[in-house]
Amino acid sequence: MFLITLATIQQAQKRDSKAQRHLFEYYGNTLYRLAFRYLWERMEAEDVVAESFCAIFENLPKAKFENVLFFEAWLKRITVNESLKALKKRANFQLLSNTEYEAFTIKDEIIESLTAEQILELVSQLPVGYRTVFNLYEIEGFTHAEIAKLLNINEGTSKSQLSKAKGLLQKRIIELDKDYAKSKIVR
Repeated sequence: MFLITLATIQQAQKRDSKAQRHLFEYYGNTLYRLAFRYLWERMEAEDVVAESFCAIFENLPKAKFENVLFFEAWLKRITVNESLKALKKRANFQLLSNTEYEAFTIKDEIIESLTAEQILELVSQLPVGYRTVFNLYEIEGFTHAEIAKLLNINEGTSKSQLSKAKGLLQKRIIELDKDYAKSKIVR
């Protein structure tokens, strides 16, 4: 596998097809996994990656990057934006409200026993709105102000959705250990 350098990016900015192919081959799977984390639909995630690369190659000649890390962050932001557009087109995308989740405490052993796949599966089971805010805040590192702007919601709604997502995740993690769940008192 080849490495991506600023020189590769600069060649792609000049619309060099070989450099563009290198970017696609190098980042395609990463951007697919990112889109899939939001969409949970294989074909839809593939479409988002295609749309993302169209936007990337269209805007690349105008962009300036100090280093490869800034370029990678730019790629991810475009893919997140395209994923959010796809989510908003869905009839079932909505942020949930007025749903109360009880707060639980979780034993460290339960968390430590979970695999990355199990955690990813738990996150995938969250309602779309919760999962979207959770991904944006906890995984992508967006602020609540940025999330509010991206999703066209209030900052408070973003904070509430994140809190409810975490509460639901806690509940589902505890459900993995039935004996522990029975022994705990809700605080």
